[in-house]
Amino acid sequence: MKYKSQKVAYWFFALSMLLLTLQITYGFIMGFAHAGMDGLHQWIPFNTAKAVHTNLLVVWLLSGFMGAAYYIIPEEAQHELVSVKLAYAQLIALALTGVAAIVGYHFNYWEGRKFLEIPRPLDFLVVIDVLTFLGLILLTLWKGKRKTTTALVLSMGLLFAALLYLPGMISFDSQVLDSFFRWWVVHLWVEGVWELIMGGILSFLLIKLTGVDREVIEKWLYVIVGLTFLSGILGTGHHYYYIGVNKIWLIVGGIFSALEPLAFLAMALFAVNMYRKGEKKHPNKTALMWTIGSAIVSFMGAGLLGFAHTLPQTNLYTHGTLVTAMHGHLAFWGAYAMIVFAIISYSLPNMTGRKFYDTTLGRMAFWMSNIGMIGMTVAFGVAGVAQVYLERKMKRPFMEVQQEIEVHFIVLIIMATLFAIGITLYIVEFWKHGRPSDEALEKIE
Repeated sequence: MKYKSQKVAYWFFALSMLLLTLQITYGFIMGFAHAGMDGLHQWIPFNTAKAVHTNLLVVWLLSGFMGAAYYIIPEEAQHELVSVKLAYAQLIALALTGVAAIVGYHFNYWEGRKFLEIPRPLDFLVVIDVLTFLGLILLTLWKGKRKTTTALVLSMGLLFAALLYLPGMISFDSQVLDSFFRWWVVHLWVEGVWELIMGGILSFLLIKLTGVDREVIEKWLYVIVGLTFLSGILGTGHHYYYIGVNKIWLIVGGIFSALEPLAFLAMALFAVNMYRKGEKKHPNKTALMWTIGSAIVSFMGAGLLGFAHTLPQTNLYTHGTLVTAMHGHLAFWGAYAMIVFAIISYSLPNMTGRKFYDTTLGRMAFWMSNIGMIGMTVAFGVAGVAQVYLERKMKRPFMEVQQEIEVHFIVLIIMATLFAIGITLYIVEFWKHGRPSDEALEKIE
């Protein structure tokens, strides 16, 4: 049975699509600057574009996760959201905070901490917004008729994501201490608790799309949670070595970073096995493509490429180069962006009543965006390897090396264009479905 309050999710997904469009726009600005065509430097310098690009990534994914939770939790708990009005107020506050941060970056109003550039006053607004969201989700779950493992893992991931944001708000005079706690947010989010959020959404989708028994699917979640905590927490140590802490972290970080792909491998095997065991053929093939694709691509980007460059022997040379961008782009795309697209593709027909399942535009959006992203990853990788060799081995000056590798960014821009076309087609499909309605939700049992 569907619940009327699930409509709230649509507007969080709509905000995600808007912010994703902005993020891609700033990505192109950076790509052209890297290729030697930095005509916008006077108005949007590279450091501003980068701050906006990376922070928009975080906000649109968080908006997508929130939308997913607002759709999944009422259905899993078998209870309407406790306050729809408060959920809409929380959405508006999130959007206004994001806009204020972006405007602030253009006027050089930000904290000087990589990936945590949001100005401190806005940090407190983010905390209030996220606490409101968590209150709505957890109270709905508490009042619900059932507490499923899927809902609990998703809620646990969202709760820990909120708690781990707090260390990033603490400032230290010591650069070492400041960086130490900054990585608690940056690393433990993306290689820790966000994996729990992904696992919860993945579990929900596989239950709905494959027809495999809930108990079978949710048993896999325990494996994923265990591997995530084992590898993600101690794997943070591969960052610590470069900020002046004890050398023991080089060993600890190296060993547990090597184990991090196991969590993503478990997710990939989990998804493919459940698909093969599927007892029903769900008509929404688009959602199934994004779901299975997310598990497989996340293993490639977050798992294999992460493993390839975070081992100490390799990371000694690749740390802080474009090799990191290679890993980061495919990892975020596979693990988090694609799972958001998957839940949107599944929930949208249910909320709107328009059963646009297996469409030509939907298939084109999937393949063009994925081929474009893989092409961008290859371009980043080739540029990164060249950078490592010229800069770290040959000791060539940084800016001289950047000029040498400009040609690779021409390739990157071409592949990014293909990716952007795919995303545009996905957004067209999103708007074609129209707005959600009570009638559409009431018809679904």
